Amino acid sequence: MSIRYYVYVSDSKVDMLLAQVDPAFTRKRTTELSLNLTVLAGKRASETPEGGERTARLQRVVRYLEEHGDLGTVDEPGQFFWGLLPLRWGPFPTEPTLVYFGGATERTVLGLGGSGNHVLGAPAATASGMPRSLTPSLLAGLRTDPEISALAEVITQEDEAQERDALTAVHRANEVMPGPHQNLEFVAKRLLHGPSPTTEGFDVLLGTPLYVALVD
Repeated sequence: MSIRYYVYVSDSKVDMLLAQVDPAFTRKRTTELSLNLTVLAGKRASETPEGGERTARLQRVVRYLEEHGDLGTVDEPGQFFWGLLPLRWGPFPTEPTLVYFGGATERTVLGLGGSGNHVLGAPAATASGMPRSLTPSLLAGLRTDPEISALAEVITQEDEAQERDALTAVHRANEVMPGPHQNLEFVAKRLLHGPSPTTEGFDVLLGTPLYVALVD
């Protein structure tokens, strides 16, 4: 991986995946912490890795996904997908605990969402409720927008209709995001993917990022 200016890194996702793809890396770090830190300090360091340690853990996971995992693209996503696109991003206008990234390729409308706590440099906040990286919580955050909420109220409980509702919500979320586009690189977990209910010839992809980095 080249040098990146990270704006978002999900330590919780990285830790979960790293424990599965490289247990030795996790054990080595745990041993080092136990030798050099008190139990309390070690616990805190484990919860919030900083600087080079955070980058090393992230790079190990991304490298594994590139070499062995199901890593696709925005237009052809696997379980995970990589992209480099102009995106609008920031706190979702009606739900500031949710950070949202929205944009599109020539074929796919893209939305990425996660907890604002994972934005680098953001003040620490007490976690409450379900993590924003989980599909129900992410969609609940989008539905704080009145138009998305109104759409959800008229949708039946059929699975197909619920999926169309969720994909349409991504379209609306991209429309309400303020600010300029910035070139951003990311690797994300696929949450939802399907044909656009509103724009013929387009797909819609909703994911949650492992990382997002600014590319000039």
